[in-house]
Amino acid sequence: MTRLRQALASLALLVPAASARAAETVQELKGQVPMDSLDHFFVAFDVPAGTREIEIAHDDLSDDNILDWGLVDPQGVFRGWGGGNDENAVVGEAAASRSYVPGPIAAGTWSVVVGKAKLAAPPGEYLITITLRDAPTLPAQPERAPYQPVTLGGGPRWYAGDFHVHSRESGDASPTLDAIAEFARGRGLDFVVVTDHNTTSHLDFFADAQARHPDLLFVPGCEFTTYAGHMNAIGATAWVDHKLGQPGVSITAAADAYDLQGAVLSANHPALALGDLCIGCAWQLDLDPARLGAVEIATGGLDKAGMFFTDDAMRFWDDLCDQGHRPAPIGGSDDHKAGLDLGGFDSPIGDPTTLVYADSLGVDAILAGLRAGRTVVKLQGPADPMLELSSGTHVPGDSLEASQAVVSVRVAGAPAGASVRLVRDRKPLEAVPVAGDPFTHEFLVEPPAAGYTRVRAEVLVDGKPRTVTNHLWIAAPPAEAPTTGPETTGDPTTGPEPTTNTGSSEPGTASDSAGASPPETGCGCRNDGPLSPVLAASLLALRRRRR
Repeated sequence: MTRLRQALASLALLVPAASARAAETVQELKGQVPMDSLDHFFVAFDVPAGTREIEIAHDDLSDDNILDWGLVDPQGVFRGWGGGNDENAVVGEAAASRSYVPGPIAAGTWSVVVGKAKLAAPPGEYLITITLRDAPTLPAQPERAPYQPVTLGGGPRWYAGDFHVHSRESGDASPTLDAIAEFARGRGLDFVVVTDHNTTSHLDFFADAQARHPDLLFVPGCEFTTYAGHMNAIGATAWVDHKLGQPGVSITAAADAYDLQGAVLSANHPALALGDLCIGCAWQLDLDPARLGAVEIATGGLDKAGMFFTDDAMRFWDDLCDQGHRPAPIGGSDDHKAGLDLGGFDSPIGDPTTLVYADSLGVDAILAGLRAGRTVVKLQGPADPMLELSSGTHVPGDSLEASQAVVSVRVAGAPAGASVRLVRDRKPLEAVPVAGDPFTHEFLVEPPAAGYTRVRAEVLVDGKPRTVTNHLWIAAPPAEAPTTGPETTGDPTTGPEPTTNTGSSEPGTASDSAGASPPETGCGCRNDGPLSPVLAASLLALRRRRR
């Protein structure tokens, strides 16, 4: 009798499982990749009413071709972009697999989005298997919550961060937000910008992770990844269509959509031309450069990929500045592994490090500091020297007018043999040895008769840039209207005749204040103290010469 009860119980357990299997509907979709000029195409499938979960398996059926994958609902609403995810995509009402978002499963025609990442053996084929269920298999995800901006506190100061980090919500990345936070704090960072590829699914988990890591700020972002360039939308909180060439989808429309969110756009690794090793990584997007608020002048530390591409990325930045644009320089590790199991070209979070001067450690404050151009990039990582640039109360990102500007630099934490220099309109000026820690030095910069000149500061280690500031933009003051009285020299419409100046002070004008200390709060970059005797004499001689 006991065996009979056991047999009946076993049969009862099998009945629901059999029903669940019977309730699954499987569709197999196979076809050829369209050989048109568009980068993406759609494979439609029908979802009946009562469906609670969709699972999608996909295969490019080739060792040579590479296809990317995503999903939209009957209204064309984004439901996920896994890119090259190897695992199946699962989307339900209360849960979804990585890179995808949960929500109602509407009846109607859904579409798998397919990206033509690489077609080395055209035309290419695909196999997509759709499984529809009337009962979910994924457990609910109560940790998901709508994103809300966060402020962790703190006062005005420099905050250290990494502007380009990937979590497991990127199809080619693996770390959790917890792993990212623990590694970043271990390197002394204050914030990370999580920029997963063409998705916002990571934002659902920010509040849960932020509660466990109150000393590391998660800043929202998205890497707008196309086959013609990658662009970070720093501060983005809503998905923007990346399928360039589809109706109504353009890089300008994407920039407009990100502007409405208050995001700052950055050109990512603009000189990273690696072909199929990094598809679309080099910047070829036809975007008005005025839309860029930042340029990633360093991707990866100088001991990794940065050694090959940083110089070219800085030339890209200088090219934009030559055209009159003023994007802020930033750096990003492009870390995909939270610093673990790195390959030969992988950099950990924090290599490089970007300093942003902000009013507090909060998302809105960091974005405001970035928009204002208050950035310094440590090209290798957190241990690089700190460098501050100022002219009176003006700091990087500012414009100022002066007949002759006194530009001050302050270096802290530089190794023996380091030097500091100004770079004026992309031309390096003579470097000055760093003597003391901290070390300050003053340069004289005379602006052109018309327009702006720009100067940035660089700390050199082993003769190469290690820390780079954003620019100060300097112009001559407006000419005064001519008045009756003593005869003046020079054209009254342009002011006094310009005098020859290299943009750098003579070596004797250094203000060797090695024992000076920065203010307790603020950037330590004000220049309100007395001028050095030699510098004061130089200014007096200049005034006499002009009279």
